Amino acid sequence: MRVALDTNRLTDLFKGDASLATFLGSCDEVWIPFVVLGEMKAGFYGGARQTQNEALLANLMARQTVAILLASRETTEQYARLFTQLKRAGTPIPDNDLWIAAVAIEHDLALVTRDGHFDKVPQLRRAIV
Repeated sequence: MRVALDTNRLTDLFKGDASLATFLGSCDEVWIPFVVLGEMKAGFYGGARQTQNEALLANLMARQTVAILLASRETTEQYARLFTQLKRAGTPIPDNDLWIAAVAIEHDLALVTRDGHFDKVPQLRRAIV
């Protein structure tokens, strides 16, 4: 399975969620969207455990199956289509989550998240853990 991690689930992993760690260990590819990395780093810089959290992230990123997912021109197209679709439906979601959805859809990844507002994006596949 190929998945993208949302910020809340990456936080859960760093807090020791064993079932999530087992699931991710069974995945062929685990992608961390650029937005998630930015949100995590912001939390690190604002928190009291920056050094410990940076070490956890470095350990995760050292795995062969884990990589950062960057935005491309196609990501911007996906973002624009999703933004318009959700605005017309009257169901917008936060901008950062819109970027996460766009990059996951672009790369045909299942999103691992606890955020229910991603349900407003029917073309986004979800991985339930």
